[in-house]
Amino acid sequence: MPAPPVRRPLALAVTGALLLAGATTVAPAHAAVPDPTVTGPVPVTSPLGDPAHGYPFLATDYDLTSRGYVEEEFFVEGQATRYQADGVTDATVLSTGHDYRTRIVVRRPVDPAAFNGTVIAEWYNVSNQWDQEVDWFQTHEHLVRGGYAWVGVSAQVAGVHSATGLRAWSPDRYGTLDLTDGGAVTDDTLSWDVFSQAVAAVRDPVGVAPLGPLDAERVVATGHSQSAGRLWSYVNSVDPLAGVVDAVVLHGGGGLVRDDIDTPVFKINSETDVAIDLLGAAQRQPDSELLRTWEVAGASHGDWKLITDYGRLRLRDVGSAPGGYPGTPQTCEQPSGSRVPQHMVQGAVYDHVAAWVADGTAPPSAAPIELTDNPRTVVRDERGLGQGGIRLAQQDVPTRINSGANAGPGFCFLDGGSTPVDDATLAAWYPDAEAYRDAVVAATRAAVEVGLVIPEPAADPSWYTDVADLVAERVAAGTVDGAVGAEIQDLVLQALEAADRGDWATADARVVQAQDLGREQVDDAGASATVVRATEAVRGIIAYTAGGDDVDLATQVVARCLAGTAYVAVRATNEDTVRVDVTLSTPFGERTVEGVRPGASAYQSFSSRSATLDAGSARVSASAGGRTAAVDVAYETVDCS
Repeated sequence: MPAPPVRRPLALAVTGALLLAGATTVAPAHAAVPDPTVTGPVPVTSPLGDPAHGYPFLATDYDLTSRGYVEEEFFVEGQATRYQADGVTDATVLSTGHDYRTRIVVRRPVDPAAFNGTVIAEWYNVSNQWDQEVDWFQTHEHLVRGGYAWVGVSAQVAGVHSATGLRAWSPDRYGTLDLTDGGAVTDDTLSWDVFSQAVAAVRDPVGVAPLGPLDAERVVATGHSQSAGRLWSYVNSVDPLAGVVDAVVLHGGGGLVRDDIDTPVFKINSETDVAIDLLGAAQRQPDSELLRTWEVAGASHGDWKLITDYGRLRLRDVGSAPGGYPGTPQTCEQPSGSRVPQHMVQGAVYDHVAAWVADGTAPPSAAPIELTDNPRTVVRDERGLGQGGIRLAQQDVPTRINSGANAGPGFCFLDGGSTPVDDATLAAWYPDAEAYRDAVVAATRAAVEVGLVIPEPAADPSWYTDVADLVAERVAAGTVDGAVGAEIQDLVLQALEAADRGDWATADARVVQAQDLGREQVDDAGASATVVRATEAVRGIIAYTAGGDDVDLATQVVARCLAGTAYVAVRATNEDTVRVDVTLSTPFGERTVEGVRPGASAYQSFSSRSATLDAGSARVSASAGGRTAAVDVAYETVDCS
């Protein structure tokens, strides 16, 4: 029997104003979403990569267990309705009662106390004729740190039935899946209701609960590129009838959103997307109570993080790599994949959407990318960097020329490009490593403070992998010794592991070790300066993330006598989470101690060269990654005669 309509516990409705959570008004659900039958979790019967394929397709290689998460797969089946959805008006029913069986993959906290209440439900992208979870690949580190649950939904025929789909990949595991009602339906008109039923099974389970002991407080639908196009039709045409999702994130596509629907929609687009109007990405409309659009300058549709994170699993499970993957022939005009970390923005999008739904806190608006008309092109500066939009440090303080544009065969036009800048040019642009660090921190701080990127930027992997990649490029060029380069790379990846745990002190210590190697064991002066500069910027980001605005110091200043002479003894203890440079200043001299470890002290006893000393003060100042502190500490009169 069909279940009663699933009603969203929304804090939002279009009534001319935002309604706070707890209000009695909810969005009406006009069509019943049936309760499907859920079975599972489906057992894993072979190791990852085993030819038997007894595990979920593209099962994550991210260490969920150590982070208190679990990955499980379930089968979902029932009868679905075929909808005609034009993305402009409410969907119309074509036919009903079609049998289906699909699968969902769940990645969630084991402990309910670690769950933040938000489920990210991703519509699998099937552009390659198999399921691909782009939004998970882009943001999984942030989702896990933030306590989200993620659910991937196989909703389209290609992902299940194509020659490279699930049934062909593992007949033993997936041979019973069917999105065609036994061959009677050959298009994707069942996909809308299949997605709705999968979400209903997650948020209000009957029987097997895909989230285990977790209770979903809100469900945010998300999809990238082809999936964004599907969700655009869904939110405009099907969601007004089904009412099972609380918000929709359209990533890399999606046209105009109806102004008479009551579901919050957040559009996040790269420079590529708006430049080529991918799936309507350049069809702009003003932000409203229920719509936000963000555009990220220099970012590309298929960027470096996607290529590298997805590429490993594609090699394992499909046997081929995406274009631009490291170690494979490069066929595009520019090196593939922008290094502008759009995923740092996307993580902030999910945080904002969760708050938007939970309590009505509206996300900030952001400036659009600057475009010219006739023809539509991105406005660029003399270096070729796109202007306007959300601006990250990698775009405003560049060490590569990142762009959403590229050319060549296949998906080159979507992958954007990232052209390295040589060491001599970098030295001319940034002759002082500390000044470069401060500029990177300032650009990042500006984005964090207005909510355009995740609040803990040093936890993001791009800072560390970018250093590892630039070292690899210089090893290949012969300006960094291979063994030294490997050691630097290992240290920065250890720093990444520590940062992912929030262990800022260890992260900083490993980056310092890498920096010392770059300074002392890289013979080529230009390459050495590049490594030192890059690691100094990472140290600055760690320090900013760990300590807020001011370096945390404890100070002690004492006037004392020693052998008839008055001295001023000054001690500064580093109570911060990263190494700091400390300067101790008195009327009788000054001492600077670099790299004081957390918990350690800088100390100096300054002789007045006199038996008497009038009351005065000493200054203690410190700096770490662009953050500073300075304090004047008084001392008393002393007479040693």
